[in-house]
Amino acid sequence: MPSVELLAHADSLRAGRHPFVLATVVRAQRPTSAKPGDCALVLPDGTMEGFVGGDCAEATVRSQGVRLLGAGHSALLRITPEPTGHAPEEGVITVENPCLSGGALEIFLDAQLPPALVLVFGDAPVARALLSVGRGTGYDVRAGNPRDAAAVPEDAEAVIIATHGRDEEPLLRAALAAGTGYIGLIASRRRGASVLSALGLTAEERARVRTPAGLDIGARTPAEIAVSVFAELITARRRTVPEPAPAEVAGSDHAACHPHHETVT
Repeated sequence: MPSVELLAHADSLRAGRHPFVLATVVRAQRPTSAKPGDCALVLPDGTMEGFVGGDCAEATVRSQGVRLLGAGHSALLRITPEPTGHAPEEGVITVENPCLSGGALEIFLDAQLPPALVLVFGDAPVARALLSVGRGTGYDVRAGNPRDAAAVPEDAEAVIIATHGRDEEPLLRAALAAGTGYIGLIASRRRGASVLSALGLTAEERARVRTPAGLDIGARTPAEIAVSVFAELITARRRTVPEPAPAEVAGSDHAACHPHHETVT
């Protein structure tokens, strides 16, 4: 079972918006040393904390965990000492690791990714509605300070500017410089075009700013406008997020084999 320290570390990683994989043994076939319920954390750099088996199992969990983090998906990892002959199963990664001393392991690799960070600038009714609607959809929505445009972090996936004419230009420049994926300006079509023209942006930069922000759903109220903006944000993100990895049967994990160090898995 996971230790109190391991769970506390996982909570700390979530609070700090650090991605990790929670690896949990769900089935262990003798003579493995791991038991169902054993857990470990895998960080993007391959650092591991916890226990899910010996050296061979740990190496496989590390490599597959890092790969899944990069893809942003979770999967069931099945580690066997010899080929199973089974056809690929959806959501299952089967790895033959010949250095196992026998038995087999099934470990659920749960990719824990921080929710998308969305910064909303402004304090008018539309801005307040954006905060409420965004949090209701599961995003990490925070109110930004329009006077501190340099505070747009590089991990912000969206910046929505609803300041209605105040500090728009420095905020737009900061979001563009930070590489923000979705930049929305709440403005009429005419005023939005005027703001972008005054910035002297390249064609590529202009294309990155959505104004008027939001899908055209006939929105009128602040809440409806907020819904249209997040609908557009969701659409944009879905177009860039990779599809879930298909079922996979990996080859022998020779890189993880250290039989002279391994007695039981």
